[in-house]
Amino acid sequence: MVLTITSLHYMTATQHSHLHDILRRLYYIPIIFGGLWFTLRGGLGVALLVSCLYAPHVLFQWGNLPTAHPEQYLEILLYNVIGLLTGLLSTREHAQRVRAEETADRLTASYAKLREQADMILDIEDQLRLADRLTALGELSAGMAHEIRNPLGSIRGTAEILQDAFAPDDRYAEFTRILISEVERLNRVLEDFLRFAQPEKVEGPCFSPENVLQDVLQLTAQPARKNAVEVVCQKQSVPEVCGDAGQFKQVFLNLVLNALQAMEQGGRLTVDLSSQGDRVLIRFRDTGCGIPAEELDRIFNPFFTTKADGTGLGLAITHRIIDNHGGRISVSSQVGEGTEFTLSLPIAMPTGGAGDADG
Repeated sequence: MVLTITSLHYMTATQHSHLHDILRRLYYIPIIFGGLWFTLRGGLGVALLVSCLYAPHVLFQWGNLPTAHPEQYLEILLYNVIGLLTGLLSTREHAQRVRAEETADRLTASYAKLREQADMILDIEDQLRLADRLTALGELSAGMAHEIRNPLGSIRGTAEILQDAFAPDDRYAEFTRILISEVERLNRVLEDFLRFAQPEKVEGPCFSPENVLQDVLQLTAQPARKNAVEVVCQKQSVPEVCGDAGQFKQVFLNLVLNALQAMEQGGRLTVDLSSQGDRVLIRFRDTGCGIPAEELDRIFNPFFTTKADGTGLGLAITHRIIDNHGGRISVSSQVGEGTEFTLSLPIAMPTGGAGDADG
């Protein structure tokens, strides 16, 4: 734009002074925009450029009209003053905008930190409430062990005696079988309560998770065939982990049985065993009914269950065992497609050997 105005100045005859007046005023437009867009450097830069381009026109084309020089020189001075003022105002506005953005960023960060702290407080409150429930559960379990287990043993013994008194095809024999089955179910529920309420010690030598997993798959082979579930085990050679092999057997058994229950009409269970860095990864992926997204955050909570005959303690116990061993458990699921549980366990650290012998 500056070059266009300058070209028009040089191409317009000096006798058309009214046109030159208009062209001189047009120079203010690029000067102001230069200051607004590029602050002080832009305002002064465009003003100096205009001055350098316009001054030769005044000196050489208006030289025979000395009376016009003062006004034109004053105009050149005004170009620079306007460029300076516009640049200063734009610089100040830019600095204020930067400060406002920094303040907004700090407020956003403070708000996010405040929300994080509020969420942390809510989590702590939930943990305290859970601790109170577990304390009450522990006290209740101590009484249940004596008050319920002994009568259940007597009921089962009596039912077994009665069962022997009837022929296998007698309808009363069927009643005794139902009674024994229900007693066994109550015993399992009681054991879940006791296991969850009483802290379990994490102890034991290092063991191979591959061997424990193989034992569990052999134990569940019959239920898998009954449900028409194809079990595929993809194993790599992985390091040992330290802890209680019996507790891990319970973890693997819980996850496999949950997967089989989710595939009552058949499906595929894929168990993948691998290592990644200093962790052993074990994935249980089924093609069952899946878990709704709104329930995923609660499936490890004690007493939360979607099963009519469930206690809501199986996955809670699983989560606690993994956590006690320094591991992590995560879950992903799509309704109608299936569910995947991923266990991440720390590998056993090698113990230091004997020192080097002296030479």
